[in-house]
Amino acid sequence: MKVFSITDVGRVRQMNQDYVFATDEPLGSLPNLLVVADGMGGHKAGDFASKFTVETLKEELKLSLKEGPREVLMDAVQVVNQKLIQTAETDIKLDGMGTTLVAATVIDHTLYFINVGDSRLYLINQNIKQLSRDHSLVEEMLRLGGISEEEAKNHPDKNIITRAIGVKETVEADFYEFALKKDDVILMCTDGLCNMVSEDEIFTIIKGARDIVEAGQLLIDRANENGGKDNIGVVLAQPFSDEVSIW
Repeated sequence: MKVFSITDVGRVRQMNQDYVFATDEPLGSLPNLLVVADGMGGHKAGDFASKFTVETLKEELKLSLKEGPREVLMDAVQVVNQKLIQTAETDIKLDGMGTTLVAATVIDHTLYFINVGDSRLYLINQNIKQLSRDHSLVEEMLRLGGISEEEAKNHPDKNIITRAIGVKETVEADFYEFALKKDDVILMCTDGLCNMVSEDEIFTIIKGARDIVEAGQLLIDRANENGGKDNIGVVLAQPFSDEVSIW
């Protein structure tokens, strides 16, 4: 398994509130881990929230006594959520902070992941498919038929999310399980990528790159070329790199 993570402040923001992590080494009972978080909050609160969430998640996974990826991930996220809330209560500057979170692991030929917020997980093979579901106001409006997909792309409330880590005492996370095939590439990203680069562009860049390292850098470059209006966080994984290469 090959993994790569990269983040960039973009061309408009002064501070990077995105935090990413990827390892092909075990953490507790999980054989590998991929994580993307997009923090929110004033001053340095968003920056703190995303980093604290990812680093605390890693520690909780190492200590987890749960069995099975669903139980391990879901339990760890609840603990992380509680700890982020408790930390915010100790410092007025951190009040109101929160973060999105996508955390994934690959076990044998299956992808398991949890999602809170509007950061995304895509699967790329012969096409590109978003596997996660955005927890956002615009996504809710789209699901209810209030707006079209075209209207959703540029809606003024696009950045309003309906779920986040650190906001409520109990966080509602979605859990997903997907069978993987040879040549699959996993992409996880914050909205700083998918709001700046279309899915068709993302697909073309990844399939045209020499490897996932080059693909990651090219995705950052393209997001900045297209405006770089937000921080950009990218995690890429090639689960079966030892078996076959797409490049």
